[in-house]
Amino acid sequence: MGKWFPKLYDTLMGPFERRGFGAIRRQLIQKASGEVLEIGSGTGLNFPFYINAKKVTAIEPEPLMRQLSIQRAQQAQVHIELMSANAEKLPFPDNHFDTIVCTLVLCTIPDPIKALEEISRVCKPDGQLFIFEHVKIDHPFLGPLQDRLTPVWRRLCDGCHLNRPTLDLVKQSNFKVINEKRYYKDIFIVAEAIKAGL
Repeated sequence: MGKWFPKLYDTLMGPFERRGFGAIRRQLIQKASGEVLEIGSGTGLNFPFYINAKKVTAIEPEPLMRQLSIQRAQQAQVHIELMSANAEKLPFPDNHFDTIVCTLVLCTIPDPIKALEEISRVCKPDGQLFIFEHVKIDHPFLGPLQDRLTPVWRRLCDGCHLNRPTLDLVKQSNFKVINEKRYYKDIFIVAEAIKAGL
């Protein structure tokens, strides 16, 4: 990742956060409870909204993003431990976390299927997965446009895939989606899922 992207991330996200993303995050993150793992915590935009968690372990592989999140971690209402780790190889034991949070990150992970396998592994039986992501949409113009833009967008925005069918991948994984809501002409989704039984 180039250094420009982490440095400008909060500035670029600011208008979106003020016009709805912040409220979406708040509503979702406040539900996270127990031992929480946040995947790809970035600059810590979710940190102020953790109020019911016992502890949050936040992994972020990009050093500058982690550095930029320290102040938000220190100001959070719950203890947040920052770590460098990749979602495809989580350094945690099986069945460890009560809740796992992914917000605007599954689009960037090189192998989302492997990441979801790892997320399932470290999630407790009947544990929760909360996601807020953008997805490939079923639209005759916008869907193909996402496909055409993705190669350039991926290079500019830290590997972000505009056309990734993230919700479908979650539904095909070891999680059962129990609630989903769509925003902004179905481009963004919020979903709550529970780890399925073995």
